Amino acid sequence: RENLEFYKSLSYDGVFITNHFLDGNININVRERTYNEKIEFYFSDYERAVEIGKEIGLKVFCGIETSYGGTDFLVFGLSKEWFLAHPEIMNMKQSDKLTFMRENGALIIQAHPFREAFYIDHIRLFPRHVDGVEIVNANSPEEENNLAKIYCEHYGLIEFAGSDNHSASKQNKLFGVCFDEPICNVEDFIEKAKNRKAEVFA
Repeated sequence: RENLEFYKSLSYDGVFITNHFLDGNININVRERTYNEKIEFYFSDYERAVEIGKEIGLKVFCGIETSYGGTDFLVFGLSKEWFLAHPEIMNMKQSDKLTFMRENGALIIQAHPFREAFYIDHIRLFPRHVDGVEIVNANSPEEENNLAKIYCEHYGLIEFAGSDNHSASKQNKLFGVCFDEPICNVEDFIEKAKNRKAEVFA
């Protein structure tokens, strides 16, 4: 609620919930629950956010952030029902998983591709398996964002931006994308993004 009310106070039209997926940091005991139970738990946050969004007048859309050894990808366009139907993704090679998701209609953005951190052993790039790249991330230093923009331009990928907001109203900087027209749904968002109608703001 704090997060959504914060964005509403700044006159945002809508937000995506992209929490860390089951392969990243998630507040659940992964050993003691079934895959379906974990998926239901994961999407419960988004479902609650939708209700709060209706209450305060903020559009809330669904996404995930899937991870591979600290290499993160924002995935848009796949529903809870899709994930319930495809438990095999948890055992797929990362490049195969990204390809499979895209074949099923997902838009995939590599987040902060040049991030350096204690939990990241080495930088991995997947230019043939994503649609776009975060060229600016609010929690990344300038040199990492500059490299991300060069990488994105070199491969002709969609330019994207993200706030990487883990602290609601305490977040210092807000980055994102905007459009000339309001976004109606996730499919509308994906179509406009793929047609290069998204404008990065930072």
